[in-house]
Amino acid sequence: MVGHTENSITIDAPFDLVWEMTNDLENWPNLFSEYASVEVLSREGATTTFRLTMHPDENGKVWSWVSERTPDRDKRIVRARRVETGPFAHMNILWEYAELPDGVRMRWIQDFAMKPDAPVDDAWMTDNINRNSRTQMALIRDRIEQAAGEREGAPVASSR
Repeated sequence: MVGHTENSITIDAPFDLVWEMTNDLENWPNLFSEYASVEVLSREGATTTFRLTMHPDENGKVWSWVSERTPDRDKRIVRARRVETGPFAHMNILWEYAELPDGVRMRWIQDFAMKPDAPVDDAWMTDNINRNSRTQMALIRDRIEQAAGEREGAPVASSR
């Protein structure tokens, strides 16, 4: 079996702001609740290689890995993959952005497989990624919509 997830959310903000905020890697610890730090290791052309470090889990373990990310603004996609795969045999992520009448739909498609000796299987990780993606996407939406409201000159109170 291999893991596959697809999650999306619509963000009521201009495309330029959604693109800018979700592709500002150094600011990810302020955009996502799960990341403690991001360290950019290299940039070659449009591709950035970086280390993500999470906040400690409930057992105090800190997870960290290296990924690379290549945005293509013209196609409105970002391709990413884990370079240091950890418990994954592979992990690839496609971010898609679509402008809609009510905002920008951001979609994450994740394809992966767990290593045979990983502590969890593909089904468990699929459920975990789906649950976490929904949480992080809602947080990202709220933070971008707040930034959009502030740029328009009036703070916006979230109704979510």
